[in-house]
Order: sequence, then C-alpha cells, then structure tokens
Amino acid sequence: MANTLITPTIIAKEALMQLKNNLVMAQLVHRDYSREYVKVGSTISVRKPVKFVASNGATRSNQDVTEGTVSVAMDKQKHVSWNFTSQELTLTIDEYSERYIKPAAIALAQQVETDLCGLYSSVPNWVGTAGTTPSTFLALGGARQRLIENVAPMGEPLNAVVEPGAALQIANDLKTLYQPEKTRTALERVRVGKYGGFENVYEAQSIVNHTVGPLGGTPLINGASQISDSTPQANSQNLVTDGWTAAAASRLKAGDVITIANVKAVNDKTKQAYTYLKQFVVLSDVSSDGSGNATLSISPAIVTSGPYQNVSAAPADNAAITVVTGTASTAYPQNLCFHKNAFALVMADLDLPDGAPFKARESMENMSIRVVKQYDIDNDKDVIRLDILYGVKTIYPELAVRLTG
Repeated sequence: MANTLITPTIIAKEALMQLKNNLVMAQLVHRDYSREYVKVGSTISVRKPVKFVASNGATRSNQDVTEGTVSVAMDKQKHVSWNFTSQELTLTIDEYSERYIKPAAIALAQQVETDLCGLYSSVPNWVGTAGTTPSTFLALGGARQRLIENVAPMGEPLNAVVEPGAALQIANDLKTLYQPEKTRTALERVRVGKYGGFENVYEAQSIVNHTVGPLGGTPLINGASQISDSTPQANSQNLVTDGWTAAAASRLKAGDVITIANVKAVNDKTKQAYTYLKQFVVLSDVSSDGSGNATLSISPAIVTSGPYQNVSAAPADNAAITVVTGTASTAYPQNLCFHKNAFALVMADLDLPDGAPFKARESMENMSIRVVKQYDIDNDKDVIRLDILYGVKTIYPELAVRLTG
C-alpha cells in the first residue's frame, strides 16, 4: 500500500519530538515564562523576590520593598533548511525523520545548548583547579557546597552538566565505590547519574571553554567605598582599578572571575563571613590605559549592609585584586552546576507566514517549532525550513557554580 504523504503537521510534530529528545541543559532550566512572546526582539521581564531580615523586639520595624527584575530578550531565531524532491514526501515518517528531521533537530538543539552553556560568563561562583579535569566525589561536592552556602533551596534538585572528559573521569571514580549497579552503568555507558549531592550529572557536548584575559601588572582597587549599598538590588557595578601594566592593552575578558583582598563572602541568611573571599565576575572585556588604569563592570554589586549584604567589608583603597580563573590567555572548560532557577530558557511561537500553503507549528512543554515549505521554481526543488525562536538569560547567578576543568 502506498505511503501517506507527509504533511507539515507530521513534520512539525516529529521535529519537536526530536528537538526535545536532543536537549540536555534545556530540560534542566527554568521555562515557565515560555510561549508568551512571539516577535523577534521582544523582551520579558522576570521579577526577583524581595528579601527581608527578621527584626528584634515588640516594636515594629518596617522595611522598604524593592523588587528587582531581569529582562530576557527573544533575540535568537535559529533555523535549518534543506532541499528535497516531492517523491521524498512519500517516504514513511520514520525514514524521512532519520534522513532529514533528526539531523536538523540535533543542529538546532546543539545551538540552544551552546547558548545556555555560554551563560557561564555571568556566573561569579567558581570552584576547581584550572587545568585539572574534575574527577572525584570531592570535586563535585565542592560545587554543591558552594551552592548550599549560597542558599540554594534545600530539598530541590541540583544538576550538573560536564564535558565528556570530566564525565569519563567522574565515572571512573565510581569504580572505587561498592555500588554494583551504579558502577556497572558507569563502566558500560560512562553515565554518572546521581552523585556528589546532584540529582543528575549529565555529559554534555556543548560545554563552553573560557579563555582568560591577557592580564598584566599588579591590579589594585583605586579608591575606597566602591559599594552599592544605596542600590542593593543592582545586578552589577563599576569598579575603578589601577596597577595594571602601564600600556593601553586588553587585560580581562568577559567571564573572568576576580577576588578582592579582605572582602569575604557572607552567609545570605545570617550575614556571617565565610572563610573564603567573595568572587565577582567581569561582565565585559576590559582594557587598561597607558597609565595602567582600568574600570571593570562586575557582578554582583558590592553590598556591605542590610538584607542584600553579600560581603564582609567594603574594598579598601589599594586592596589587591586576584584573577582566579587561570593562566593568562589560556582556555578552560566551564562545567556548570546549578539549581533550575539559575537560568531561563524562553521559547515562543513564531508566526505562520500567510504566503506559504505548506506550513505548521507545534508546541509542547513550553517548546515550539515551526515548519515551512517553499517551491523553488528556478531549480525545480522544494525547500523545507525548521525555525525556533528563543532567549536565554541568567536569572539568579548565585544559584549556579562554574566547575572548571
């Protein structure tokens, strides 16, 4: 019996299923805001919760309510298109999917994954040893410890996505445990699963390398009282520095992480200082001037008091700055460990073009894909195009940790 012609709806349904099946990190992040915005370039504003501190005694102590927001731009429209003949529409959907839809969906999924993994550059929390592949329970446990210290919700899943080399090393570490089923899975499939306090440790093909800036000199804080206590909900601030090599040249890259002498991290609830220094991420590339001065845009903003306090003390004038992300001009993989609310993936429905008779759009679980076919009369060929529209954003950077390799 002849095969039924493959329709646009059939292609769209199959493409959406294949897209979903090939996403890893996208399944682990926040997607509740998806499908509300349909135009390229539109934005969504996500509210961040208010923070309060408990007051003492019977006398009422009112606190100002200040909500922060983060905007997610719907600026990523990605597509895959291919030529085919009308006869190929008579293939079974399984045959057509294997030849065309699955490879196209994999390409789209890899782009989404790469964009999500690229959000590492807005995450200030960094653990591990640059140049050493994470390979042990303690390596993963150190990332989880930092998440818990940053008040990741207790009892809610934490996940990790790591590059294949790290997945192999961690799976190999499982051989030392007396857990036959987990050990067998690790040996047969290089699959880690639940380990180190994480709901799952996933092997990912889209982990992004970070290349440390060229550096140079002995950077210092230039001027005291560089804090944001008056705007505690600010996501970032400028930091004036000097002491870089006295030449107009590149010094830092977006994603570099720095610490400042005697500026320690604090517990978000008790405000007691931890033993380690607070980490700040550089948000944009930095160059020094001819005198070795440079202004850095960093996150988080430095807050020394109140409910949003995040450091033990303000940076002192001439306090030493240390770049912790590794050796100058060297690349290191940035594995990610996180709570789902650290990052957002917002996918939206694309409009169906009026002039295309062969078209369809399918949505499922806050994911959406569009298929359109056009006939190329000049070359006697049909062209099919799959499109997705989405935006990615770091919402709560404190709920993520970079585990360097």
